[in-house]
Amino acid sequence: MKYMKLGSKPDVFQAESSNIRFVATELATDIVISIGDVKFYLHKFPLISKSSRLQRLVASSNEEKNDEVDISDIPGGPSAFEICAKFCYGMIVTLNAYNVLAARCAAEYLEMFETIDKGNLIYKIDVFLTSSIFRTWKDLIIVLQSTKSLLPWCENLKVINHCIDSIASKASIDPSEVEWSYTYNRKKLPSENGIDSHWNGVRKQPMVPSDWWVEDLCELEVDLYKRVIMTIKAKGSTPAVVIGEALRAYAYRRLLGSLEDAVSNGVDCTKRRAAFDAIIFLLPAEEGSVSCGFLLKLLRAACLLESGESHRVNLIKRIGTQLDGASVSDLLIPPNTDESNIYSIDLIMAIVEEFMLQNSDSVKEKIQDDEEIVEIENVTSVSSPSKLAVAMLIDGYLAEIAKDPNLPLPKLIELAEMVSSLPRPTHDGLYRAIDMYLKEHPSLSKSEKKKLCGLMDCKQLSQDACMHAVQNERLPLRVVVQVLFFEQVRASIASARSDPSSELPSAVRSLLPRENGNSIGSSRSAATTTTEEECGVPASSDINSLRSMRLANNSGGSERSSGSSDINKNSDDKSAAGKAKGMLMPKKILSKLWSGKTNAGENSSSDTSESPGSVNPEEAKSTQSRITRRSVS
Repeated sequence: MKYMKLGSKPDVFQAESSNIRFVATELATDIVISIGDVKFYLHKFPLISKSSRLQRLVASSNEEKNDEVDISDIPGGPSAFEICAKFCYGMIVTLNAYNVLAARCAAEYLEMFETIDKGNLIYKIDVFLTSSIFRTWKDLIIVLQSTKSLLPWCENLKVINHCIDSIASKASIDPSEVEWSYTYNRKKLPSENGIDSHWNGVRKQPMVPSDWWVEDLCELEVDLYKRVIMTIKAKGSTPAVVIGEALRAYAYRRLLGSLEDAVSNGVDCTKRRAAFDAIIFLLPAEEGSVSCGFLLKLLRAACLLESGESHRVNLIKRIGTQLDGASVSDLLIPPNTDESNIYSIDLIMAIVEEFMLQNSDSVKEKIQDDEEIVEIENVTSVSSPSKLAVAMLIDGYLAEIAKDPNLPLPKLIELAEMVSSLPRPTHDGLYRAIDMYLKEHPSLSKSEKKKLCGLMDCKQLSQDACMHAVQNERLPLRVVVQVLFFEQVRASIASARSDPSSELPSAVRSLLPRENGNSIGSSRSAATTTTEEECGVPASSDINSLRSMRLANNSGGSERSSGSSDINKNSDDKSAAGKAKGMLMPKKILSKLWSGKTNAGENSSSDTSESPGSVNPEEAKSTQSRITRRSVS
């Protein structure tokens, strides 16, 4: 049992138990204050001298000859009333950010106004709030958090509005004027970490980041946080990017953390949905105020929480404007529960479609022709860094989703064709996606393989990709021959350039990619325009001859042409080098490359080779030649 002296009155002591508070004194108590299960045995005079409400209640109880007064509806409960009772007994009351608001609401309930007694509790608390609490950053956050259990009293007393306005004002000032403590655990600038803190021998003060207030506000509940951010935005002095950073930090604290586990385990996500709705509502309209990765995480959360369609549509539009800032991992969004695929492909296709619409090269112009206005479509070729980034992004995404055994081929082809017009430095990413899909789907038919490989332009493969492709058992033989052919043309061009006296034929120059990354003539149209029945495969001897011509220009060619015998190697290399320099390719090989008739079927796919970037060089050297394994008549 704990004892505490209440005040300067004659020997008054308070004893506490679990649910009843007794006051013992030499003078008999004459009133009992009941608050739920808690009872206070006190004296009337100290209380009624400072509380208008207790005056009325005591008078009413006297008429009924009842010495008990029930005030169970007092805000703040027994602890808040205890502060008021101590004040009435003349005790020095200790107030802080945790109990001041409850005491203020309780004093308002008890009507402890200045008209009852000069220097009453309400006046003293208001002075304390104004002079101390509302001027201290940390105390403001604590007081605002405590208002949730004191509604609607705090709202009626305008305390919440006062706290919010004070917080917003402090968050909106110049960071150089911040002189109070704050929480900041994110990555700081070099000057904030003490690096480069001297300049010309004069020590600089540590720089306060512009988003110094972000983490402290994450402690607020959703409704209060929303009101604070709206007030900060209304003041107009905080950059949109700082608002975006605040929302990102709050989302990781209140929404994104363990969201997938909560949804999968059936945990109530009401608070997370409220946080999601608030964040979407507060997103700044300025472009670039939030990162594309953060927007994609919000879209992922929208799918998990099964939020409204309007939220998804708005997020898709915003993501489409800055898709070039995303990463492949950001795009790996799980589907709805009723889908069999590993990832939500349709969602990404909608985003890509939005990007293509907003970055279309087609511009409609109106011209006047014989008193009639004619609308024409002016198609321009624009190569921008954003388009290049998106092309490489989708290529990487295709390689990831190609690992899904349930992914239908038309879906993969449709997504790839949506970005087929975007510039790429190479088609290595597409090749990797094609190879990955062939590996995970070995039962594809010949026509399906042809459609899949038609996404790739063999002329735009890098040397490493070409080296991998010619040894790839999963690729159709015709594609391998195309790769060999264009590698030979490229090698011949390099040989001709080294000899200034030689000039390249225009037919050869037309086969090479332009310097800007776009092909003059697509290998897909040049090599696959004919039907599969019309397309043939050259004889094995012709292929070996062509391969020898290509490898004659490479130092490592002998290692990759394991199918050729050592006896004929030197003679083949000399013959190929002579043909490469003079661009005299056998007519028989070229004709069979484009229109030969095949009489042999495709061999089954194998899982021994990997895509460029993941291939083991030792494995590549030891892999048996693709051409020598084919049986061609």
